[in-house]
Amino acid sequence: MALLQISEPGQSTAPHEHRLAAGIDLGTTNSLVATVRSGIAETLADENGLHLLPSVVAYLCDEMPLVGHEAQDRANHDPHNTIASAKRLLGRGLDDVKTLGSQLPYDFIEESGMPRIRTVAGELSPVQISADILRSLKQRAESSLAGDLTGVVITVPAYFDDAQRQATKDAAQLAGLNILRLLNEPTAAAVAYGLDQQAEGIFAIYDLGGGTFDISILRLHQGVFEVMSTGGDSALGGDDIDRMIAEWLLQQAEIGENASPHLLRQILGAARLAKEQLSHHEQADIQLILEDEQKTPWQIQLSREKFDALVDPLISKTLLPCRRALRDAGLNPEDIQEVVMVGGSTRVPRVRERVGEFFQREPHVDIDPDKVVAIGAAIQADILAGNKPDNDMLLLDVVPLSLGIETMGGLVEKIIPRNTTIPVAKAQDFTTFKDGQSAMAVHVLQGERELITDCRSLARFELRDIPPMVAGAARIRVTYQVDADGLLSVSAQEQTTGAHSEISVKPSYGLSDNDIEGMLRDAMTSAQQDAQARTLREQQVEADRVINALRAALKADGHHLLKRSEFENIQQHLDSLLHVTRGDDPQAIKQAIDKLDQVTQEFAARRMDSSIRKAMQGHHVEDFQNEDAAS
Repeated sequence: MALLQISEPGQSTAPHEHRLAAGIDLGTTNSLVATVRSGIAETLADENGLHLLPSVVAYLCDEMPLVGHEAQDRANHDPHNTIASAKRLLGRGLDDVKTLGSQLPYDFIEESGMPRIRTVAGELSPVQISADILRSLKQRAESSLAGDLTGVVITVPAYFDDAQRQATKDAAQLAGLNILRLLNEPTAAAVAYGLDQQAEGIFAIYDLGGGTFDISILRLHQGVFEVMSTGGDSALGGDDIDRMIAEWLLQQAEIGENASPHLLRQILGAARLAKEQLSHHEQADIQLILEDEQKTPWQIQLSREKFDALVDPLISKTLLPCRRALRDAGLNPEDIQEVVMVGGSTRVPRVRERVGEFFQREPHVDIDPDKVVAIGAAIQADILAGNKPDNDMLLLDVVPLSLGIETMGGLVEKIIPRNTTIPVAKAQDFTTFKDGQSAMAVHVLQGERELITDCRSLARFELRDIPPMVAGAARIRVTYQVDADGLLSVSAQEQTTGAHSEISVKPSYGLSDNDIEGMLRDAMTSAQQDAQARTLREQQVEADRVINALRAALKADGHHLLKRSEFENIQQHLDSLLHVTRGDDPQAIKQAIDKLDQVTQEFAARRMDSSIRKAMQGHHVEDFQNEDAAS
């Protein structure tokens, strides 16, 4: 009798304990599911032997939606009910979606600030559409593995913000999946390429997919992967290459802006085919059926040279984040040992050529760029499911943008700096600004600038029941915690009473395209201006504190501890401080504070003496000496 292989030795804790886990690459254009079987990570095919599942869902009246190739076939003649590129809409508000609206032939409506798409099956959110794609991949995996999945690792672009990550988790839960972890796509690619098998090194992961671009600089040291820096654009990818070709075709065919959705779909499809042909040939033949009375056939040739000229501006847009990522990591291109190409759009020869020129070395393209992320996710899922408890590979992702809190003066105090390894928890102590303050507003911010007006607001909540104390006496500990999925929770606790409040940050909208691309650039170009603004605000806050404290002291004791001339002298310097505080010279404010401090020193000493006398009334010095001896 033949033996039935269950698992190779060492591949699970015990054969009967092997847990079914999968890695899912939820892509903008295509999605995949992969698993580890007998120690080998592989993507899973459908009943037709196809591994790539187009990220397209077609909705029908009173029927189950079609997902993948069947849906893609309906796109041309039913564009309003056939939804593609839903990943671009995850975690975004309607204002963000409007920037893509001219490119998408859907009927958008707004509900509670979130976009929904009107279809014959009802009004659907991007989360519901993504859940249908994930549900199809789940069914494929469980059919191939003949069992229920224990859990999955789902990959996301490294530059997905909190809202986009949370929307991805919501879609997975709606699809009935147990999420082991969200994993950054570049990190998954590093695992798939086996970079952990090297002794050490610094690697660049260039990931250009259908709708997103990511660049990650990874360092491997003693078996530990650390993401040194990240960059990218969550609204740039192969779809934009298709649109660039489509716009060229519209110009060449002299088709106006009022083209029907059906014709636009046809042109986009032709553009995509041309792009794929030019990855292997020097020219592509394009044919269209124009929407005139005669249904006239129209054709044109697109050369590789012209194609390269069309896509060069888009490739250049990907190299800007590459430069920033190297600068953030303190590296030069020659410090990179290997460059890994990920994402179907890296099949374009011009992309490989330009990336090779930038990093001064030939990039690795030996693994199918469409499958590499899913394979890496499957390897990580296998580990997290407990099938490889002795595995010592460690993945360390990072926070892509700094997380901070608003302090007095509209300033941002960074609690978790960008590129901090996650998961992470950090805390800072804060105090009250005014006497008797019994509540504190916590404003959570994201960004690299010094003022709250230049950063992105994530959430607000209040800590109440702070015991009334003099300003500066309370101790409020604010803790920021980012989990392995990159999701943030914030808590605040008053240390003496234990009063506590917290929030999980799930913003209702994502970063706009301009925000994602511009936040880091603005921080660098405005660094000197921001530093000056911060210095000014800090001096103004200190001046406000001094003014409030002095006014309270004068009201309480000025009438009996100061002569009229002394009171007027102090008031004169106080007015001077008030005047310069309204200006923009931090040095002048500091000098005015110092002068006011000098003229009030005698007043402060008299107040202290008065307080001591009041405390000793009815007592003798010996009483206090006896108390000290007893203690």
